[in-house]
Amino acid sequence: MMFLFSVSLSLLSCGEKGKEDVERIPYVKVESVDDAVSARILEYPGKTRPSDEVNVAFRVSGPIVSMRVNEGDYVKKGQLIAEMDQRDYNLQLKAVEAEYQSVKAEAERIIAMYQEGSTTANNYDKARFGLQQITEKLNNARNQINDTRLVAPISGYISSKFHEAGETVAQGMPIVSIYSGSSVEVEINLSSNDFAKRSNFLSYSCSFDVIPGKTFPLSVASINNEANSNQLYKVRLRFNGPVDNNITPGMTTMVKIERAVEEGTIITIPKEALLEKDGKVSVFLYDSKAGKVNLREITVSRLTSKGKAIVIRGLEGNEQIVTAGVHKLTNGQRVKPLPTASKSNVGGLL
Repeated sequence: MMFLFSVSLSLLSCGEKGKEDVERIPYVKVESVDDAVSARILEYPGKTRPSDEVNVAFRVSGPIVSMRVNEGDYVKKGQLIAEMDQRDYNLQLKAVEAEYQSVKAEAERIIAMYQEGSTTANNYDKARFGLQQITEKLNNARNQINDTRLVAPISGYISSKFHEAGETVAQGMPIVSIYSGSSVEVEINLSSNDFAKRSNFLSYSCSFDVIPGKTFPLSVASINNEANSNQLYKVRLRFNGPVDNNITPGMTTMVKIERAVEEGTIITIPKEALLEKDGKVSVFLYDSKAGKVNLREITVSRLTSKGKAIVIRGLEGNEQIVTAGVHKLTNGQRVKPLPTASKSNVGGLL
């Protein structure tokens, strides 16, 4: 009797243990990798900038006494932008004018003597060259007076104002920046990896959040062949067609670059599927026959703005991968894929 009771307890215990083991098999979210078509599009954040922006500076040094414009103002070519204190330049001009009168009178006397044959050709040349030199000096002093008035070299909008009245500036220091407003470009910074493959780029386009549902084709205006401190390469893109009036300098945009698919398979996966450990990147592949996951190392070129990782090595494009909870799994672990929800069975409750 006791023997039968012991056997019953043993069987019951085994059944509960087996049930417990089954319940320990976790459910995982499994997805198929995307094909190479989605990997043809590169996405980069960009910013609009004027294509013909110029910095305007004084050609002389001194204190600014008045600023006639503010950022955003429209100015016409030749319009006064700023004025500099003329005091020192006026004093210099008076001194040069006095010197000019003295040299001119002496030069005219010697030239008259030479024409009468009462002086040498050497004295004549000295007088003539001296008069020419003081004349140029006088013209320069007058130009410096004119240069204390800063005028717009082109018609356009004041995009930046770097100095205010009362500040002393040196010759050549930018005072304002002007853009014509007639044309706008887009600027992006390419990664070194994509820069090396730029010969495979097929087309460029951009879109703006403020202009939903519309895409603008672009073409390359210039590519900087020297990387900046962040190892990025500046690319300037021009609009191929008319620019929407709502697009102004300083706006953010998203630039899409269509790239020819290179030899080999390029696929994309959700970034949540990535497992990073010891400097290596891996994913868990789901083996439907064995009901297990297997860890595989991959190489990722970069992440897209849509949360995708572009894989350039390690996957063939026909695998199923785990896309959630990868940090809780181990290599060779048994798992169950989550059931796929249908429109008539939302959440898999039926």
